[in-house]
Amino acid sequence: MKHELVLVLDFGGQYNQLIARRVRDAGVYCEMVPYTTSIDIIKAKNPIGIIFTGGPATVTQENAPFCSKEIFELGIPVLGICYGMQLISAMQGGTVKKADQREYGRVGISLGESILFSDCVKDTTCWMSHTYHVDMIPDGFEKTAVSKNCPVGAFENKNDRIYGVQFHPEVNHTPEGSKMLHNFLYKICGASGDWKMSTYVEDTIKKIREKVGDKKVLCAMSGGVDSSVAAVMIHKAVGKQLTNIFVDHGLLRKNEGDQVEEVFNKQFDMKLIRVNAQKQFLDRLEGVSDPETKRKIIGEEFIRVFEAEAKKLGKVDFLVQGTIYPDVIESGAGDAAVIKSHHNVGGLPDLVDFEEIIEPLRDLFKDEVRKAGLELGIPEDIVWRQPFPGPGLAIRIIGDITEEKLEILKDADWIFREEIKAAGLGREINQYFAVLTGMRSVGVMGDERTYDYTLALRGVTTTDFMTADWARIPYDVLEKISNRIVNEVRSINRIVYDITSKPPSTIEWE
Repeated sequence: MKHELVLVLDFGGQYNQLIARRVRDAGVYCEMVPYTTSIDIIKAKNPIGIIFTGGPATVTQENAPFCSKEIFELGIPVLGICYGMQLISAMQGGTVKKADQREYGRVGISLGESILFSDCVKDTTCWMSHTYHVDMIPDGFEKTAVSKNCPVGAFENKNDRIYGVQFHPEVNHTPEGSKMLHNFLYKICGASGDWKMSTYVEDTIKKIREKVGDKKVLCAMSGGVDSSVAAVMIHKAVGKQLTNIFVDHGLLRKNEGDQVEEVFNKQFDMKLIRVNAQKQFLDRLEGVSDPETKRKIIGEEFIRVFEAEAKKLGKVDFLVQGTIYPDVIESGAGDAAVIKSHHNVGGLPDLVDFEEIIEPLRDLFKDEVRKAGLELGIPEDIVWRQPFPGPGLAIRIIGDITEEKLEILKDADWIFREEIKAAGLGREINQYFAVLTGMRSVGVMGDERTYDYTLALRGVTTTDFMTADWARIPYDVLEKISNRIVNEVRSINRIVYDITSKPPSTIEWE
């Protein structure tokens, strides 16, 4: 099924993936492409609307990112956000200048009459993030919003259906933002809203079945959400033609390996080979404290273990990878401020004898992967597991890793997650986990002096994981967690809660 499409032209801003997610949340399929995408490719994609994102550049600087001017000649509605609005102004004959007073954060704004602001509260707040603003609007455009320090908070050319907003409608800090995006999609672009996860899953399974035929498929399972959903989707399409190799490095959370094996073996009757390789991984990690060295060792060892098992199967026709849409975007994002090269299962394609890679999730954002998992019948406990780094608990133990430390952290982390869930906070806090620090301190238990580990608890709220605020967990919940851990888990006598945001810190400690 061919979905109606909105294109998001990426100019490198930090909220750009969030824009695309908001469009999909509104029931319209969208793709992010670099601003350098040729006009011929844009025409071939036949979008019903185009959104210019924000970006770190300034339109007045030399070599500022500009897209093709022919976009405005296609007769397709355009919405420019932040840098995108300034770009429209510059390309349509307006001017942009440095503001006397820059605006960052939550700002009051007055909205004028515009189809883009239909049903919106006219005096509201929005999220601004700019030093420059539109000074003189282009011919044919009208000003439609103003803030205290931004004389042109939004503008439009109704005849050509070109719109611009200096603020960010995609973030939660702009209360009317969802309505604005909905208005652009449905009232301006004429979207019907045909993007539904149930349809996507059904269509993808059908395509995989047709592609694979009667050939063999191999999937490397890490136990994470992405690889689990990818495996079930392939299994629904080809059944026992799929073999899953689950490399259990022993660095998963408490009971997680058993849970994965039970769900996929019993509920889905999948062909699953579980390789219990904890000793092998711990032997390689012995005495290693540097987090980057830990990551490298775990990645290399994962490939070795997988390769050894895969060779027993002989040649396979297809290799499954759990690549998701942010990986695709970040691997080819042009001049984005941060560019990453992603290989979901790094190095495996070079070691396995196969003909082609299947990436069933490459069009989905993380939250959509979870929706797909629920559509496929995967239990909520598996689908809604906390985000987990590839190296697992190895980078949540500060310093060297031992089997004893691993068991201490597993037990403490289990209690933390159990109590957060019991308090009904599991969906409100976007990520929460425990870190076993390398610090020991004096404590008293009974009449005895102790000298044991300090455990750090971390909880954050975020929409995009690029920025995050520390979660305000109620004191009574923290108290219960702390009491349980020091009473039930050996070798911990002090609990601290991390109250730093990202930035300046990261979400993970290592």
